Amino acid sequence: MSPGHQDHVHADRRRTRARAALSALVALSMLTAAAVFDRPASAGLLGGLLCPVTNTLGNVVSAGWDDGATTPPTTLTQVEQAIGATQLHASGIDGSGIGVAVIDSGVVPVQGLNGSGKVINGPDLSFESQSAGTRYLDTYGHGTHMAGIIAGNDGPGGSFQGVAPGAHLVVLKVATYAGLDDVSQMLAAIDWVVQHRNDPGMNIRVLNLSFGTRSLQSYQVDPIAFAVENAWRHGIVTVVSGGNDGTSFGSLRDPGVDPYVLSVGAADLHATNLLGCTTVAPFSSRSWSRSVDVVSPGVSIASLRDPSSAIDLAHPGAVVDTRFFRGSGTSQAAAVVSGAVALVLQARPSLTPDQVKALLRSTSASLALLDGSAEGSGFINVGAAATAWVPWGSTQGWAKATGTGSLDQARGGSYVTANGVALTGEQDIMGKPWVGATWAKAAAGGSAWTAGSWNGATWAGACWCGTSWAGTTTWSGGQWSGGQWSGGQWSGGQWSGGQWSGGQWSGGQWSGGQWSGGQWSGGQWSGGQWSGGQWSSG
Repeated sequence: MSPGHQDHVHADRRRTRARAALSALVALSMLTAAAVFDRPASAGLLGGLLCPVTNTLGNVVSAGWDDGATTPPTTLTQVEQAIGATQLHASGIDGSGIGVAVIDSGVVPVQGLNGSGKVINGPDLSFESQSAGTRYLDTYGHGTHMAGIIAGNDGPGGSFQGVAPGAHLVVLKVATYAGLDDVSQMLAAIDWVVQHRNDPGMNIRVLNLSFGTRSLQSYQVDPIAFAVENAWRHGIVTVVSGGNDGTSFGSLRDPGVDPYVLSVGAADLHATNLLGCTTVAPFSSRSWSRSVDVVSPGVSIASLRDPSSAIDLAHPGAVVDTRFFRGSGTSQAAAVVSGAVALVLQARPSLTPDQVKALLRSTSASLALLDGSAEGSGFINVGAAATAWVPWGSTQGWAKATGTGSLDQARGGSYVTANGVALTGEQDIMGKPWVGATWAKAAAGGSAWTAGSWNGATWAGACWCGTSWAGTTTWSGGQWSGGQWSGGQWSGGQWSGGQWSGGQWSGGQWSGGQWSGGQWSGGQWSGGQWSGGQWSSG
């Protein structure tokens, strides 16, 4: 039996014991109210039977942006209390010194992310990188929301802080105002993080990926799976959203399906800190094979708002107290876990990714309603993970991905288009041919990037000498010469008339390139080519 398999067997045994304990508690419910779980907040014993009725009505059941929801939003204060982060903060553990890479739609300098040294902008690899007015900036709003959850911090006297308020964020923008990007952009970004993880001041120990595709091939050959495993083997705990498909798909999204990474499902606190009242969100993916590893809060999370961004304009009812925006999904849940991992690594910097994963799983608590296919090992307790013994057999022994599979199959049938031409086949956004075996060898050796070039084309600059709102620490941009997709020429789209001014986007209108494709918001499709797959997050 492999160590990785033993780890899952231990989790199954723990769930079996939890079921037996629950049965005994139900029988004694009229006589006792003893604690079931050692949690930072009191536990409800009967899986919701003792919870306030109002907390079970009108719940958010779909992933996305909670426009007009009548249930109260979940604050990050509630999140931190529920997962045990509050006690770590009180002891001085806040993620300081830990770099969390966030590959997403970028961030904007709203309060909570504009403190000195909080955000370090890596290369902008998005289709908006060629415009000075949008380079590095989040025109969509998703990346800002995730960044706030992970490490937002108002500073002294402020009221808002993320799970790891002392951590710094290394942000790589890949998605546009429509939440759109190609798999090749994700691969280039992950490779860049691996190569630059130890650059001065970076110390990238965590990678947050709040996205997923419906890859049409096994993880063992899939290039995205290989990329995240490569980051894992280089000492980066890679945290991935499991997907928002509920029971409709039967599998986790790629790369969450890869057994090496830390795959996360979404839990609903139901506006209470009682663990027995917490359930797995209906939209959180259930899988018939590889389940998520853990769950964490992911319903109606109130995090930082990106005023007048695409999602902000589309969902005005999701605004909370002007500064914040509420959203639900395994994206938010993954961001919570990324912050939690930063706390554990500050407390115990010598831990390997396998050990961090084993600690989070072994200290998690099964939810009282017992939804094994959706909760994995259970609800995280980062306070316990930061102090518990590392479980025996924590080294994982799964079959490793080779990266030799198809780039097009990794897209899952979802394509970006420019001027009506879809990017399909074994080619990247620059029109360069894709040879998986050649790329995988370079990525494993930490040489996929040569200065600002990746896969034979220039994608970015070559030094920490760029200029952005984040100050002096910014990777330089690169000039794209354009590409060709099956006869269709392109040279980058433009965000026409939009600029970040006075704390929000103003006059933002899209014109020119007619970029279209799959959004990252709640698994919804907006425009573009549809052929059996889509990007998912939210």
